[in-house]
Amino acid sequence: MSHYADVILPLPVSGMFTYLVDGGDVSRVKPGMRVTVQFGRRKIYTALIRRLHEVKPAAYEVKGILSVLDEEPVVNERQFLLWEWISEYYMCTLGEVFKAALPSGLKLESETRVMAMDVTADIPDMGEAESLLWQVIIKHPGIRVSELQKASDRADIMPVLKSLMDKNLIVLEEKITQKRRSKKSTPAKSQDPENLKLALLSPAQQKAIDEIRAAFTSTDVALLHGITSSGKTEIYIHLIQEAIQQGKQVLYLLPEIALTAQIITRLRSAFGREVAVYHSRFSDRERVGTWNSLLRPDTSTGIRIVLGARSAVFLPFRDAGLVIIDEEHENTYKQFDPAPRYHARDTAIMLARFHGAKVLLGTATPSVETYFNCSNGKYSLIELTDRYRDMAMPDIHVVNTRELKRKKRMQSHFSPLLLDNITEALKNKEQIILFQNRRGFSLFLECTLCGEIPRCRHCDVSLTYHKLSNRLTCHYCGYGIPVPRACPSCGSPELKMQGFGTEKIEEEIGIFFPEARVARMDLDSTRKRQSFEKLIASFELRESDILVGTQMVSKGLDFDHVKLVGIVNADTMLNFPDFRAHERSFQLMAQVAGRAGRKTNRGMVIIQTADDKHPVIRQVVQNDFTGMYQSQLEERRNFKYPPFYRLLEITLKHREKEILDKAAEFLARRLKQIISDTILGPEYPLVSRIQNMNLKTLLVKIERGKPLPLVKKGILFAINELTEHPMFRTVIPVIDVDPC
Repeated sequence: MSHYADVILPLPVSGMFTYLVDGGDVSRVKPGMRVTVQFGRRKIYTALIRRLHEVKPAAYEVKGILSVLDEEPVVNERQFLLWEWISEYYMCTLGEVFKAALPSGLKLESETRVMAMDVTADIPDMGEAESLLWQVIIKHPGIRVSELQKASDRADIMPVLKSLMDKNLIVLEEKITQKRRSKKSTPAKSQDPENLKLALLSPAQQKAIDEIRAAFTSTDVALLHGITSSGKTEIYIHLIQEAIQQGKQVLYLLPEIALTAQIITRLRSAFGREVAVYHSRFSDRERVGTWNSLLRPDTSTGIRIVLGARSAVFLPFRDAGLVIIDEEHENTYKQFDPAPRYHARDTAIMLARFHGAKVLLGTATPSVETYFNCSNGKYSLIELTDRYRDMAMPDIHVVNTRELKRKKRMQSHFSPLLLDNITEALKNKEQIILFQNRRGFSLFLECTLCGEIPRCRHCDVSLTYHKLSNRLTCHYCGYGIPVPRACPSCGSPELKMQGFGTEKIEEEIGIFFPEARVARMDLDSTRKRQSFEKLIASFELRESDILVGTQMVSKGLDFDHVKLVGIVNADTMLNFPDFRAHERSFQLMAQVAGRAGRKTNRGMVIIQTADDKHPVIRQVVQNDFTGMYQSQLEERRNFKYPPFYRLLEITLKHREKEILDKAAEFLARRLKQIISDTILGPEYPLVSRIQNMNLKTLLVKIERGKPLPLVKKGILFAINELTEHPMFRTVIPVIDVDPC
């Protein structure tokens, strides 16, 4: 009797593929093991066995598995169940989930590039096949696996490459800069959980702990709605302690890599070597190491707590007991490109369900959807309304910049009130955070004569000026040009910088306060690995006085000596054309305001805006989350938005606008015929061309309670009709479920 394996390939292809299992491998192969297979004429991939059976496919000739790479599974059944849920809910293929889930070091492919580690001593013993490949890799850095295969004249070199990786002699698709293998850092000494005693800091925290415990007896998900600086992290640590005492594992999710730098110190001081960190800034070798450590069956020597960003939901937990999702409202939990376009908060809740674990969501500014789930009893709600050590909430002042400009009292982008308070804070050796939710120096360059604005060659956006590089740069594709001396359209030399970003704030604040040490935290200043950590550590150590930043500075960072927070321009957030704009504006301003006065005297927040009567501004000043929530809920009920309706966005891409327009109309027409839900569009989005691809979107609004699988089935049917149409075969459809 022949034996077969259904495998998942790391490709955007539907379904699984069946391969013949060699008789000698039948007794040792298991679901979750990696195997190498040939797909197509020449391509070789690492595939994952999903199931084993004895049914030969009738539709095609079955190829054999080339090799088995593992002694034990690297993916467990609960992970497979999560992957299948992601594939179904977010309307992507299992292969796309596989590709996103596993670190690159666990996925060997024909086009994977291989590089040798620069090992100068203690080279381990190698067999003949290993030695041959090692010599080729040394001579040809970055060589592809397919080229190595030709050079070695072997049908399948994947097991040999795996052996070289296990000996730390090679890495995949990673630039190596160290001169020798890095030594493993010695982790902090682990404390015995039975002897670990953590004292709460206030009765309010103890009350919250008791309420969370009680909530978990009736619901699996609870929201800890605690104002900024109320001590939520200490509560998390107590719950983590309880979970590991029960022999369970814990996943602690954060929305930004930057936040791990502060939290990891606190966790490791309490739990030592049981804590691991996992996110995309780590090298592939480090991520593979964490993955393999979690596979160990003995929890006394393995990892019990994982602190990570959204990709940590894919790790091979054996027995998760608690999932903490801090700052649950953050839209950075959503993966935008490529597929799977999953939301890590919602995915983590499903992960917990497969493990029978509890979920604690924590934030000072809950998302409207999460708070709605609490109001209807789906989630439990625990309120924490007292700040740590009864610290007062910051004193918030609103400055009308329109009126000040009319009176010519603004000094560049700063009001007199903001400048005076910066002066006072610096005099008192206190720190300042200035928030501007745009990076770059100037938002665009404009000709004052003809109005021409330099735009990206590949995207439908203006170019942003960056002073450090003295270039105009596209924030979508990276295209850039030197700053022109004259208008390329009319030849006029009268070019003016319009708008301002964090670079401009950094430069001008340095002019106003030349004695101050100014640092900047945005995407441009934190591209390098550990740049987040260095910036945060430097500010914590008071090596800089003023921190200028984008929304990165709003996300749960804890600084002892920040007295003043300035929101330089609130209007760019409030006026953004999105149904979540008011909710997001409230969250951002409330969160960044919460950085002021956390450990010292009462902090001060200054909000600069052209519309000081805006309802969101008033809600931030009054710390009125309930008012914001109720007003947003009413709007969304009236206009059919979440939480009353689900959203599904379909974006079509094509180089030719004419074909794109016809394809979009075809799809809209078929959708309206197939499904009865509200369909908006097709419309060109705010940015209608990216990397030379024109875009057009349709938005499907699906009423809550309607069978979602049936609607998705109809949408997929219409999209298949589109892609099979002779005129539209080159149109690329992109589906985004629950777009943010």
